[in-house]
Amino acid sequence: MPENTVSCGCCGESQASQKLGKQLTLALVGGTLVLNSYILATIFGESVDKHVADFSAIIGTLILGFPIFSSAVKDLLKGRVYMNELVTLAIIAAFANQEYRTAGAVGFFMLVTIMIEKRTAIGAEASIESLIRLTPTRARRLTAAGQEEDIDVSDLRVGDIFRVRPGENFPADARVVTGTSTVNQATITGESLPVDKAKDDEVYAGTQNLTGAMDAKVLRVGEDTTLGKVKDLIVSAEKTRLPFMRMIDQYAGYYTPTVLMLAALVWISTTDLDRVIAVLVVSCPCALIVATPSAVVAALAAAARLGMLIKDVTHIELAARVKAVVFDKTGTLTEGILEVARLQPVDGVELADLLKVATSTECHSNHPTATAMRKLAREADVTWEDPESYEEVPGKGVQASFDGAVCRVGRKTWLAECGLDVAAFDHVEDDESVQAMSLVYVAKGDLILGWIGLRDAVRPGAAEAIRELGDLGIEKTYMVTGDNESVAKDVCDKVGVSSYRAGCLPHEKVAFVENLRARGELVAFIGDGVNDAPGLAASDIGVAMGAIGSDVAVHSASVALMNNDLRRIPFLIWLSRKARSVMKQNLTIGLAFIIIGLYLAMVGVVTPVLAAVLHAAGTIITLFNSARLVRAGEDMI
Repeated sequence: MPENTVSCGCCGESQASQKLGKQLTLALVGGTLVLNSYILATIFGESVDKHVADFSAIIGTLILGFPIFSSAVKDLLKGRVYMNELVTLAIIAAFANQEYRTAGAVGFFMLVTIMIEKRTAIGAEASIESLIRLTPTRARRLTAAGQEEDIDVSDLRVGDIFRVRPGENFPADARVVTGTSTVNQATITGESLPVDKAKDDEVYAGTQNLTGAMDAKVLRVGEDTTLGKVKDLIVSAEKTRLPFMRMIDQYAGYYTPTVLMLAALVWISTTDLDRVIAVLVVSCPCALIVATPSAVVAALAAAARLGMLIKDVTHIELAARVKAVVFDKTGTLTEGILEVARLQPVDGVELADLLKVATSTECHSNHPTATAMRKLAREADVTWEDPESYEEVPGKGVQASFDGAVCRVGRKTWLAECGLDVAAFDHVEDDESVQAMSLVYVAKGDLILGWIGLRDAVRPGAAEAIRELGDLGIEKTYMVTGDNESVAKDVCDKVGVSSYRAGCLPHEKVAFVENLRARGELVAFIGDGVNDAPGLAASDIGVAMGAIGSDVAVHSASVALMNNDLRRIPFLIWLSRKARSVMKQNLTIGLAFIIIGLYLAMVGVVTPVLAAVLHAAGTIITLFNSARLVRAGEDMI
C-alpha cells in the first residue's frame, strides 16, 4: 500500500526541523553542563575545585551561546540589529566578569525562548509539511493493459489513470472513471461530513478515499492541484507583513542603540555589571517581535481548518473593519439549483399525473428544470416512462411521444406556437404568489394539463449568516442579481438582506460596489468566484465561495472559501476582530514585561538569571495567548 507520507531528501525531515532538533540538543547538553556547575558549586562547595565547576559552566556557556552568537553575526552582516545582539553582549559581559554560570543560565533561557518562538510563532513550515503529508509519495498507475504499476507520484502525468483503494489518499486532482466511494474532503474544504463520489465526479489531491476502490483520470498534478494552490496560498500569506509588523521593522534599528545607551547609563551611575547584564537581557524584544506574527499564524490556522484560505494576511486586519457586505444571488445566497415550488394542474388532472407526464417528457434532458422534476418525482415515488421519440427545442422546451401522443413541456409562448390554446393561462403570472417563480407548462396532445413553478433554492444557513452579520454590527447587507425584481425580492425577504439590486449586469455589479466604496464603506463582496470575478476584484475584500478546484476563484478573490457554508463569512469577520484584539493584548504584555523589567533591572531588584526567566515568561505568555485562536471555530466543523 502506498504510504501517505513524504520525506525531505534522504533523512525524512525538513531543514527547519533538523535545525530545531540541533538547537534542542545544544540546549540540553549546554544546560546540563551549566546545571552541573551549579550543583558542584552550591552543594559540594569548597570540597570541589572551583576550576572544575567553572570549566563545566564555560563549556556549557560556549555551547549555548554559539547559535545566538552566530545569529547575531549574520544579522550584523546583513545590516540588521535584533535581540540576538543584546543577548550576545550580555553573555560576553557576564563571561568577562567571570560569572560563567550566570552567562550559561542566560544563554540557556534565551536559546529555549528562541526555539519556542520558532516552533510556535513561525508556523509556515509546519503548515506546509502537514499539507505535503496529505499527498502520498507512491501511486498505482494503470497501464494500457489494465495492470497496476507502482510509481512515484512525481511520475504521474495529466491523462494517466490511477487506482486508489479504501483508506488511501488521492495523489492528484482527477476525475473518477470507474467506481463509487465516500471521500473525506475535510482537509481542504473544512466539511465535517464525507462526500459521495461516482463516475465523472472530481476528486482532489490529499483527500481520503474511505469506502470503495476507484479508478480516476489525472487532471492536475503537483503545484497545479488544489492542494498545491492551498500550500502556495499559505506560503504567500505568511510571508506578507501587516502594517504594524512593518512599522516594528522600521524602528528596530533604533531600539538596540537606545537599550545600549540605557545600559551605559546604568554602568556609569552604578558600576554594577550585573545590573547592566540584566538590562540587556530583559530588554530583548522577543515578546514584541512574536506578538503580531503569532496571532496571525494562529488565525490563519483556524481559518484554514474551516476551508478558508486567506491570500494576504493584511486582509485579516481589513476584514475587522468591514462595514458593508454585498452578496451575489445565484450560487451564493441560493444554491444555483432549481427546485419545484408549485404544481398547478387544471381541473380533472391529478398532481401525480401532471408530474408523471412532465417528468416522462423531460426524462432525457439535462436542463436544471428537468433535474428538479426528477428529484421531486423520486421523493413522491412517481415513476416516469421512456418516450418513443424525444426532441429538445433550445430555449423553448421539450417534446416527446408516448403511444402516438405528443407531450410538451416548455414556455407558454412555445405552446402557443405549436397551436395550443393558452388563453386560459394569460393571467397566471399576474398572481403575486407565482411572480418569484419560473413557470413551465405541460401539455399532452392538444390539452394543457397545467403548469409547474420552479425557483432557485435558498442556500441553507444563508439567513443565519445574515443574522450573525447583524449581531456583529454589520447592518448594511446587499444582494445584487441579474434576475427580475420579483425573484430578487423573494430571496431578499427569505434571507433577511437589508437591500437588493435586481436586473444587474456584471459591470453594474462592479459599479454598485464602487459606489459603496466611494461613500467611504469598506466593502466585502461574496460571490461564486467564476461569474463574479469583476465584483470580487472591485471590492476591498472578495470572498469566493466553492473555490475548490477553481483557478478563477483563487486569483480573483482575497479569500478562497473551499466550501459553500455562508456561516464562514461572519466567522471570518469575527476571527479578524479577535485576532486584532489578541495582537493588542500581546503588544501590551510585551511592553509591560520590558518596561517593568527594565526598571527592576536598573534598580538592582532583577538579577541577570531572573531577567532571562522574565524574558522567557513574557514570550511564552504571548505565544499561549495567540494559541487560543487556533481552536476558534471548532464547533463549526
